[in-house]
Amino acid sequence: MTFNSPLIRELPAVTIRRTVVSGMGNNVYLITHRQTGAQVLIDAADELPAINRLIESAAGDAPAGTSLQLVATTHQHWDHVRALADLVHQAGVPTAAGRDDAVGIEAGTGVAPDRLLDQGDELEVGGIKLHAVHLRGHTPGSTAYVLEDGGATVIFSGDSLFPGGVGNTDKDPQRFTSLLNDVEERLFAVYGDDAVVLPGHGDATTLGAERPALPVWRGRGW
Repeated sequence: MTFNSPLIRELPAVTIRRTVVSGMGNNVYLITHRQTGAQVLIDAADELPAINRLIESAAGDAPAGTSLQLVATTHQHWDHVRALADLVHQAGVPTAAGRDDAVGIEAGTGVAPDRLLDQGDELEVGGIKLHAVHLRGHTPGSTAYVLEDGGATVIFSGDSLFPGGVGNTDKDPQRFTSLLNDVEERLFAVYGDDAVVLPGHGDATTLGAERPALPVWRGRGW
């Protein structure tokens, strides 16, 4: 499915909007709680003006007004954090990321994550609840964020899961096996086929669409 509008999901409690930035085609996602107006931005990848336009596009999603409360980063790679320092300086909000990527994020941006996440941790901001799923392999601390709302499940998978396969592991068999094992055990074995996957680049998919190909991915080694 291809997104043609910043507003990509309307769920009972939240809206989800997206913009695409940089020559790398990075997805930046914004979650807004309809009642509290609290917002969580996932991956301040690049182009602060585009991120500001995304935030402004959600101004009417909550009658009481909206306010960015947290920036959550999926992993340390440079193309996912280039606007992090500028956004944090502008908005004065805390940040969250996987514990094992925190050093890399700080080295690349000067921003030390305020909340260090481990497998199974929960973020709760103004009624928005996100479950942290540690997916080891693309980077040591890669973290997916899972939102459940009104029977719907949305997985912000970063660069760990895409339509057609898992993320890049630089042809390292151990890293690939680690990532695929985590994706199978912590996503596919936990969430249903209707779970929507919103990756760090490109278009959305569902676990159901990808599930039949899991043996193929393991057999080909990427």
